[in-house]
Amino acid sequence: MNKPLLGTLLGGILGVFDGLSALISAPETAPMIASIVIGSTIKGLIVGVVIGWFAKKVDSLPLGILFGLLVGAFFAFLVAVMPDEQGKHYYWQIMLPGSVLGIIVGYATQRYGKAPSGSAAA
Repeated sequence: MNKPLLGTLLGGILGVFDGLSALISAPETAPMIASIVIGSTIKGLIVGVVIGWFAKKVDSLPLGILFGLLVGAFFAFLVAVMPDEQGKHYYWQIMLPGSVLGIIVGYATQRYGKAPSGSAAA
């Protein structure tokens, strides 16, 4: 499977679990869990596409993991700065699983994704 597609699929799947982690880290968010899971899945898909694109351009496991961490943390931060109805922010509860998602997708795309096939040299 090519790297961007692998990143997208894995990001979407892990995004579901990223969203479900809110039930553990912030149980008071349980009434909003459906929208949290949907939002986290979309965030995971976007992060997966970006990391997969990077993995396609740069063939380095350490850089892929670092880039995954940074992209995952950045997109999680964008969500975490938005307060809930009471004005509370959930920085660690959002950024930690988002960063882990990025690390896993960064690793997997570099390790298991297929590099694009170039033109055959004669």
